[in-house]
Amino acid sequence: MQRQLLIYGSGRHTVPFLNYMAKATGKTKPNLCFIPTASGDDEEYIQRFYEVCEQIAVTPHVLRVWINSYDQKESFDEILSKMDAIVVGGGNTLNMMAIWKAQGIDIALRKAYDKGVIMGGGSAGSLCWTLGGTTDSRPKELSIVSCLGFIEKSHCPHYNSEKSRRPLYHSNILAGTLADGYACDDRSAIHFINEKVHTSIALDADNHSYYVYKKEGQIVEELIPGTVIS
Repeated sequence: MQRQLLIYGSGRHTVPFLNYMAKATGKTKPNLCFIPTASGDDEEYIQRFYEVCEQIAVTPHVLRVWINSYDQKESFDEILSKMDAIVVGGGNTLNMMAIWKAQGIDIALRKAYDKGVIMGGGSAGSLCWTLGGTTDSRPKELSIVSCLGFIEKSHCPHYNSEKSRRPLYHSNILAGTLADGYACDDRSAIHFINEKVHTSIALDADNHSYYVYKKEGQIVEELIPGTVIS
């Protein structure tokens, strides 16, 4: 069973990235589930997901965490086990991780991932699958957050759009605060198969993905070759 992940820099829903995930399932009309925990189950964000899904061959679902036992009779594990692909939205990574652990969603996601359900997302939704990275989830300044570790590397989203992200990522890797890892510009993505880089894709020629590591006390950015999709 192949384990697959698609991580991208921005948390905004785009037709090309979600369509890429859908096609990677190998199914004609896969069940695609959006998890908007990081945005507090924001209704506008959810509506945008449905609007994008109308343009691709999927059956959309949403896993909300602001629920109650009277109205929701299926467990999070039961819901996620029926999906073919799962996409996580952007927002507050720290709060999302805390809620997932409290609700056992982290365990349910791991089970689904190991069974071949494709995982993905951008911003908080890309960071969550790695060991962790910098987050704006706390007051005052960017700080470190620990995540699920499906990919045993660090990650930096928004690599080309937020000025502080790139230098802070470099300094943390140099200091050993973060492991080497993967960086994605907002409109670029990395497709992993069995935790190895399969390819990189982007929405235009100006956005890229990188493998970033320390060598002889210096930062090295290795461009991950890829293709532009539409």
